[in-house]
Amino acid sequence: MTLQGLDQLPLKFRASRKSDVRTQFAALCYRMNRGRPEVLLITSRGSRRWIVPKGWPIENMTPAQGAQQEAWEEAGVKGRPIERCIGLFSYPKVVGEDETLPCIAMVYPVKVKSLANDYPESHQRRRKWFTRKKAAARIAEPELAHIVRNFDPSGLR
Repeated sequence: MTLQGLDQLPLKFRASRKSDVRTQFAALCYRMNRGRPEVLLITSRGSRRWIVPKGWPIENMTPAQGAQQEAWEEAGVKGRPIERCIGLFSYPKVVGEDETLPCIAMVYPVKVKSLANDYPESHQRRRKWFTRKKAAARIAEPELAHIVRNFDPSGLR
């Protein structure tokens, strides 16, 4: 797929240190309902707060493909990822009882075609459709809430 004349290449990895900021790829899953976008949120496994699907980079996948893979595993989303990052948000990733890693998540839109009833994390999470405004009100990360509130799929291709 082409993005502004540039091809997005699959990722290759290098070793990292514990103090490095980590990158994750997030899926902003959406559908159109009566001409207005709705956003699919899921609950986190630990605190059960509302979030978007996200995860670590996957070797030999583009960031958007990785976001789509996380949307499948965490929410059962079958859909089409858009190869354009629409924003970033930061958060501390809890990795142990007393340990967090600084993370930056790049957000990629995923247009939902259907939702599966049986998917890898179906028994670990809830999922629910929201308007952009209601979704943003339920999201704890201010930067992600801003991205969701202002999301406009009309310019995506």
